[in-house]
Amino acid sequence: MQRLGVMQVIDTLVAAGAERVAVNIANALPRDRYVPYLCTTRADGPLDRALASDVIRLRLQRSSRFDVAGIARLASFIRQHRIGVLHAHSSAVFIARVAAGFAGNVKVIWHAHYGRYVEHRRPLLYRVATRRIGAVITVNQQLADWCINRLQVRPGRVNYIPNPVAAMNDDGPVPQLPGPKGARIVAVANFRPEKDHFTLLRAMTQVVNAVPQAHLLMAGKTNDADYLEGVRRVIVELGLQQSVTILGERHDVPAILRQCDIGVLSSVSEGLPMSLLEYGMAGLPAVATEAGQCAEVLNQGLAGILVPTSDSDRLASGMISLLQRPETRAKLGARLHAFVNRKYSAERIVGEIAEVYDAVTGWNRPRPPSFARGMAI
Repeated sequence: MQRLGVMQVIDTLVAAGAERVAVNIANALPRDRYVPYLCTTRADGPLDRALASDVIRLRLQRSSRFDVAGIARLASFIRQHRIGVLHAHSSAVFIARVAAGFAGNVKVIWHAHYGRYVEHRRPLLYRVATRRIGAVITVNQQLADWCINRLQVRPGRVNYIPNPVAAMNDDGPVPQLPGPKGARIVAVANFRPEKDHFTLLRAMTQVVNAVPQAHLLMAGKTNDADYLEGVRRVIVELGLQQSVTILGERHDVPAILRQCDIGVLSSVSEGLPMSLLEYGMAGLPAVATEAGQCAEVLNQGLAGILVPTSDSDRLASGMISLLQRPETRAKLGARLHAFVNRKYSAERIVGEIAEVYDAVTGWNRPRPPSFARGMAI
């Protein structure tokens, strides 16, 4: 059987949610049906090392939004390798649509990752970019509705499919982390306002009062230097210097999770957070806000503790209850691991994404396709 060339298109390979999804998809595509490619439009990053060795790479390294030479290189590469699908993640949809216009005979799929898209009051650019697009994949139903109602994408082209998560690699070295075993709380979230680290820090003042040995580890890339400086300032103002450590961007997140006891997410806006999925794959019990699809990942509270957004009291209560009850930690960690492994495994989710590829191209389908998860209405 002739294989279909599929290229993931993403701006960088920093260690963040959308980038992990692009890598997971490229790695998990069935090789008997697809040839996997990945294009970074701006820069590489640490996730480059996580790519399977047979994923064919293109690095545009464009220096500006309107890099004509970069667009020309991408279009030429598409034609040369006869790529059939450009799977563009987040803002990479713009360059993908332009390059596809020059390359011809290639379908573009946009993967919308961020809950903050729905806050766009003037979504004109995205409306133009998604006009007559092959398909849209969204990480939550709210984004699917936004694409239909605000971007005016035909409902039959919009598909809500959760993020895939890869199995944890247990081969890495054991990191040396502050805080005693049994009292380590980890928050994997890039430093930007929608992650709301400030509510988490206010909650930690209550956690430390109840469990003095508790220690919070915050791992994530700095997207906003002013925001990170504000986080540092609040840690000092609240007297949490001995109870909170900013780890910053880390490339050994699975190893860190194995050494922690609770995962927490305090976001006010989310799509489908990779950090929660990673907590589940690591068997960590989780406390998370009800932003985005957090409730879905935690099985509506059956596989974790859900709290309202911006509520430091409820967030603190959830963390304290898990710190004080090791048996509850073990039970919820096992439940979340089983739920995530069953519902969000890369094999299962990439199978659904592959159906979208086949639907927009007519590839590998002897009969009219139907999307496994159904289409947004």
